Amino acid sequence: MKYYLLSVVQPSEGEPPSAEALAEIKRNLETFHQELREAGAWVFAAGLHGPETATVLRPGGGDVLITDGPYAEGKEYLGGICLIKAPDLDAALEWGRRATWATTLPIEVRPFMGEA
Repeated sequence: MKYYLLSVVQPSEGEPPSAEALAEIKRNLETFHQELREAGAWVFAAGLHGPETATVLRPGGGDVLITDGPYAEGKEYLGGICLIKAPDLDAALEWGRRATWATTLPIEVRPFMGEA
């Protein structure tokens, strides 16, 4: 088994979903997470606050510089993560497809280095 990171790609512009649509997305995510658990693929999942809540720490000059806000501005940001176990990339991609349907957002699937 390998570990894979399913990253939720959140658009930084546009209208957020309505309360009704967001409630449906949350229900779909709960179902998706339950399917992961039942398959033994679940490790961890959580949403993230927006990039404006970030604090960036950067080494420099023998010290660490701390700044508020995102390191770089972009049209998209990391909106949440799901860490899964899968036997191979094809299986991880299938979970990524399911995550895309649950979240209604793009999902990046990326393997961790090494074995689980």
